[in-house]
Amino acid sequence: MRAASLDQRVRREAETLAREARGALLHKRNLRGKAGSLESAVREIDKALAAKDYQRVRQGLPVLDALVDELIKRPSKSTTRDYVESIGAAILIALALRAMVLEAFKIPSSSMYPTLEINDHIFVNKFIYGVHIPFTTMKVVEWRKPKRGEVIVFLQPCTPDRDYIKRVVATEGQSVEVRCNIVYVDGKPVDYKLIQGEGCGYLDQAENSDTWSSRECSEYAEFVDGKEYRTYHDADRPQHDRMAKEGALSIADSKDFPRLDGARLPPSCATQLDGEPASATSQLPGKIVEVKRGAGVCEPQLHYVVPEGHVFVMGDNRSNSNDSRYWGSVPIENIRGKALFIWLSYGDLQWQLRLWRVKWGTIRWDRIGNFVK
Repeated sequence: MRAASLDQRVRREAETLAREARGALLHKRNLRGKAGSLESAVREIDKALAAKDYQRVRQGLPVLDALVDELIKRPSKSTTRDYVESIGAAILIALALRAMVLEAFKIPSSSMYPTLEINDHIFVNKFIYGVHIPFTTMKVVEWRKPKRGEVIVFLQPCTPDRDYIKRVVATEGQSVEVRCNIVYVDGKPVDYKLIQGEGCGYLDQAENSDTWSSRECSEYAEFVDGKEYRTYHDADRPQHDRMAKEGALSIADSKDFPRLDGARLPPSCATQLDGEPASATSQLPGKIVEVKRGAGVCEPQLHYVVPEGHVFVMGDNRSNSNDSRYWGSVPIENIRGKALFIWLSYGDLQWQLRLWRVKWGTIRWDRIGNFVK
């Protein structure tokens, strides 16, 4: 009984191998090795099966099996091919992550001091607000919209080939006004506190230049929806704050927004000499609304309403930031993601190849790993 069962198993295996070999001989013209040997082995197995001579089948089966492995089955991949395929898969995964989830950006200017410094390298969460079609501003799915106080990376609406990073100060439908360095949103002042007056300073570097210079400043904390972040202002702001409280300030600040003089046009790309024409951007201009006439220089009197589908952004370095005060609100579709954390930071880093030596500048170890607040 057991011998009969073994014979059946041998027969099935032999029939399967023979069928595979005949199919290869019929359809594959470029068999490696000696195809004639395969034909001979198949005939021998067929004869033994027809005669039910399973002893002969057992003797011929190893020969046929070896020929099928040698001539038909795909050769094992080489080590080089394994490496190439692994690297290729890793690159595809990295590109997919970069296009849809996470991307690295370098901070080129001082407009976000003290939150982000020049040569901070950050990761940006591109997935938090939704999923974009790669290399376009078209969004497939939207999870949520940016909130006040969040630091975002976006395509600058007037020069869409450039990435900017700023903080969201107001969202669609809200009003914004800046008087004597105090930000008003929907008519209410953003809470603030003086952190450092005298002694505040930072190193600045002109874009596309290796020249660094020192600047004086004053440091303040602002509080939005329970979140605290720091801002820089002109060094004389603390003095102006004291004068404003005493009613002795009679001259408006140069950073006030909207401006009380001029045509009172809402800021937009259409009004920028170096920006894109109005037909080339999806930006809406918003509107200027007068709320009080003849008020004191530091009192709210003229505000800007953020258009639908846009956010109003400002740099944390309020006295040295090119932002929505000058070129208008950012269309939400232009937003690339929310700043996450700093993965690399350095100061005046110089790469000089001299006698095969690379001179490194200062690595800011205390900044690496910090989350962007």
